[in-house]
Amino acid sequence: MYSKTEYFLFLSDFRIMSKEKEWFENWFDTSFYHILYDYRNDDEARVFMNNLTDYLKLKSGDTILDLPCGKGRHSLYLNKKGFDTTGADISENSIAHARQFEKPNLRFKIHDMRNPLSGKYHAIFNLFTSFGYFNNETTNIKVLKNFKNALRPDGHIIVDFLNLTKVKNELIPEQQILKEGIEFNISKNISENFIIKKIEVNFEGMTHYFMEKVQALDLEKMKIFAKTAGLQIEKVFGDYELNPFDKKHSDRLILVMK
Repeated sequence: MYSKTEYFLFLSDFRIMSKEKEWFENWFDTSFYHILYDYRNDDEARVFMNNLTDYLKLKSGDTILDLPCGKGRHSLYLNKKGFDTTGADISENSIAHARQFEKPNLRFKIHDMRNPLSGKYHAIFNLFTSFGYFNNETTNIKVLKNFKNALRPDGHIIVDFLNLTKVKNELIPEQQILKEGIEFNISKNISENFIIKKIEVNFEGMTHYFMEKVQALDLEKMKIFAKTAGLQIEKVFGDYELNPFDKKHSDRLILVMK
């Protein structure tokens, strides 16, 4: 049913799970993660990137950091649009995959956003709810300061986060998903200011356990983080079409900071 390459990736997953790592290091570095989220819409991603780069008035050759970049789908498109693009991610497997696409003005590297960044960028993109992973809120401020220190004087930071109010209103406590012969049993809850998703993966007679744990952050909390990090929020959007943010109805909380 699976190729030798796929079996190798799954064996790599098992070795990764045996190590003591934080949830995002374990989960994002597995093949299971990419299979579960294979529905992500590339057309939607391209529309978002077009809208953002137009809004920011970025020019061909401008430098963009995509962090975390996953397997590089946003980075690849940004580079096709003519931008000098760097994709960075903590996942070794994702970066190993992305590096096959490297070329002049497109590079990928392993990086933990809690650590200082090298280089200076016209824009730093933090996409698809890749913020608030950490147990301590001060780490969020540290991440924003790292971003700020890597900006050119006229640069911008984009944080694409979930809309907490809508997540609370539409939360599905239990869900089962079957993909490529793999059973995913998912439970979600909000506890102690965290949105927690527990993921049970059943594959080849073995059960593996993962989780996603993201701080339950709203616009007011993000304003505090930005101010503490020495940043200003220039604009707040509510979706990938860059419509205004509406607390009750918007799908996303997209912050443009400088």
